[in-house]
Amino acid sequence: MNSVNRRQFIQKAAALGATSIPMFSIGKPGQSANSKINVAVVGAGGMGGYAYRRAGSMENLVAVCDVDFRRAIQVTIKYPNVPRFKDFRVMLDKMGDQIDAVAISTPDHTHFPAAIAAMERGKHVFVQKPLAHNIWQCRTLQKAAKKYNVITQMGNQGHTMGGIRRIKEWYDAGIIGDVSDVVTWTNRPIGPWFVPPKSFDLSNAAVPKELDWDLWQGPTAERHYSPEYVPVKWRGWWDYGCGALGDIGCHTFDAPFWVLGLGMPTKVEVERQQPPDPGYITMSSIVTYHFPARGDKPPVTMKWVERGNKVPKPAGWEKDKPLPEEGGMYMTGTKETLFHAGMRPASPAIIPTNRFMDMREDLSKIPRLPSVGAGPVEEWFTAIKGGPAPGSNFDYAAPLSEMVLLGALAQRSGKTIEWDAKNMKVKGHPEFDTWIKEPVRKGWEYGEDI
Repeated sequence: MNSVNRRQFIQKAAALGATSIPMFSIGKPGQSANSKINVAVVGAGGMGGYAYRRAGSMENLVAVCDVDFRRAIQVTIKYPNVPRFKDFRVMLDKMGDQIDAVAISTPDHTHFPAAIAAMERGKHVFVQKPLAHNIWQCRTLQKAAKKYNVITQMGNQGHTMGGIRRIKEWYDAGIIGDVSDVVTWTNRPIGPWFVPPKSFDLSNAAVPKELDWDLWQGPTAERHYSPEYVPVKWRGWWDYGCGALGDIGCHTFDAPFWVLGLGMPTKVEVERQQPPDPGYITMSSIVTYHFPARGDKPPVTMKWVERGNKVPKPAGWEKDKPLPEEGGMYMTGTKETLFHAGMRPASPAIIPTNRFMDMREDLSKIPRLPSVGAGPVEEWFTAIKGGPAPGSNFDYAAPLSEMVLLGALAQRSGKTIEWDAKNMKVKGHPEFDTWIKEPVRKGWEYGEDI
C-alpha cells in the first residue's frame, strides 16, 4: 500500500471508528453477539502461544504472523490451514476485511507499530506487557484507542485474578488503613532472558535463513544480527527491551498502582550496579518511586528491589523466615500490612500469619468485586462481544506502563528523575527526550497524526 493510499485508508477508518465500534464477523446482519470473533495473532512463539491457543479454542483463528516460524512450529502443526505471514502490514492489507481483532505478542520494540497498524484499520487489539517501548508510544496508544473506538487490553494476567480484587476490597473497606510505603522485589534479571554476552563485538554471526532479521528489527536502527538478541535475550538490550522492570513491573506494581490510585510519580531514584555495556541493562538495581498525596491519601514511597540486593522485611514477618526468593509485594498501612508472594497477586494475605487467620472470617464478609473470567485474552473477547471494558484497557495500561518505563529510564541513565508528567519531560534533562520518544527507521513512522 503506497503512502497516499495508506493515508486515505486511515482517514476513512478513523471516520468510521468515530461513530461505531467495528465488529466484522460478529456484527454482520443476522448474527448475534455470541458469534465468534475472527482473530489474527502477531508473534506466535513464546507468549504468542497463549494468544493463538485461546483464539483457536474459543474464537476463529484466521491469520498468524511471525518473522521466524521455527519458534512457532506448533501453530503450523495445529492449524495448518490458517494463513501465515511474516509482515503484519502485509497480513492486514491482504486480510483486513476478514479480521476483527489482533493479538500482539512480539518483543517490546514492535508492540507499538503493530498495535497502531491494527487500530487504524479498526481492529480491536491485545498487546503483551509492557504496553510499549517508550512513554510517547504509551500515551499515543491510549489516544488511539479513543480515536479508533476499539476494545483494548494489555496482557496483565494478575489484573484478572481474584487476588487483586481481594486487595482492593480490603483496602477500600478500611482494613489496611492509609498506606505510605510499598516494597516490591524480584529474582530478576536472570537467564535465559538476561544473559550479557561475554564479548559485545557482535558483528560476525550469519542471519538464519528462516528469520527475517530486517522485519524483526522493525522501527529500531539497523544493526548486525546476533543470537545474543533472538530469540529470548532481547529483553536485556535497551534498543529492544525494557529490562527486568519492563518484564515484571506491570505485574508486581499492578496491585499498588490500581488499589492506591498512585498515578504518576514526581521523582524516581536509582541505585544500580554498573551495566556491562552502555546498550545493556544493569544486572542489579534498587529503584525508588515517590508519589505525591492524592486528596486525603498520604504520599507513597514504593521500592523495586532486584536480585543481589537485600529486601527489607515487613513489620510482623517471622524473624527466621526468608522472604520468597521469586519476588513479592507488601504495603504497610496504618492498620495492617498486606503481602503477596510472587510477581502476581494470586494469594494476598495480612501479616503476621496468626493475625490473618484471626481476621479471615471478618474479611470473608466484605462485599466481593465481580470476577472477570479466566485471563486477559478471555476478558478481551468478552468485552468485544459487548461485555464490560477490560480491566487493563489502554486507559489503565498506558499509565501503568509509563510508570514502569520511568523506572527503566532511571536504570538506563543512572540518574534521579524528576518527572513533569503534564509536559512529558524529565526536568532539567533534555537528553532524555530521545528515550521518551525514540527515533524510528524510515517506513516505520506510526502514530504521528494521533
